[in-house]
Amino acid sequence: MSKIMILTDSCCDLDKQTIEELGIKVMPFTLSFGGETFCETFDKSTQDIYEMMSVSDEIPKHSQHSPIAFEETYKEIYEQGYTDIICVSINSQGSGTYNNSIIGKNDFFENNPEAKDKIRIFNVDSKCYSIFYGYPITEAVKKIRKGAQAEEIVAYFEDWFNVAAIYAVPYSLKYAKKSGRISAAKAFAGELLGLKPVIEFADGVTNTVDKIRGEKNIVPKLVEWAEKSMTPQTPYLLVHGKDNTLAKELEKELIKKTGRKAEMYGSIGAVVTANIGPDVVGVIVRRKNK
Repeated sequence: MSKIMILTDSCCDLDKQTIEELGIKVMPFTLSFGGETFCETFDKSTQDIYEMMSVSDEIPKHSQHSPIAFEETYKEIYEQGYTDIICVSINSQGSGTYNNSIIGKNDFFENNPEAKDKIRIFNVDSKCYSIFYGYPITEAVKKIRKGAQAEEIVAYFEDWFNVAAIYAVPYSLKYAKKSGRISAAKAFAGELLGLKPVIEFADGVTNTVDKIRGEKNIVPKLVEWAEKSMTPQTPYLLVHGKDNTLAKELEKELIKKTGRKAEMYGSIGAVVTANIGPDVVGVIVRRKNK
């Protein structure tokens, strides 16, 4: 009988309570900020980090998980009697974590040859950030509890990661430009004109797909992008930073268009906040052109 563990990192932006309820294993990113070093999600909540950022111009720094950390985690899960590990990692284009998860797998089997016929490890690149992969993890757990096998879960993840996209608007590009990790924001030249970019996060990359003048136009523009991009009758998710006001407005408008509430709300965690800032709103959809 199979026993499946989903392993992921804290950039999935699921909170501690949800993580415990799902029974998944989360490797937290270690953050350095404000003279402190701590684990995202487990030592400090997202709200704690927003408050720290509100009184500092510093950007939280984090490092990728090492192959050794993965090897040790795989061994821990193996010793608990699991037959399958599905490891879902932060976008490989933005972090070396996914590649290290594969190196760690190879090292684990090399150093534990007796495990080769007892446990399988599947490594999946989420190609994105935040609840873009946090949400399908919650759905995958439901499938596992109903008896789905590891191959079915991996296929579900790969389908979602290949078709879904985030359309997000940061109110300020200060953090994105400082971090240099969001190329679409770095390349955006309209800030002096009071313009804000609509950034698409999909397929492992970021692109500026539209621009907005003034905050009052953020919600209508995101509704427009959601409506023209979304596969009909599929769930949508909402992401936001320290303030969820615009996310709530966005949901109201999307209910008018789709007749459905958001499947999930998510606050972006420290890893994403460090790269795009705490002031952002976005919608995640399954794209119909995929």
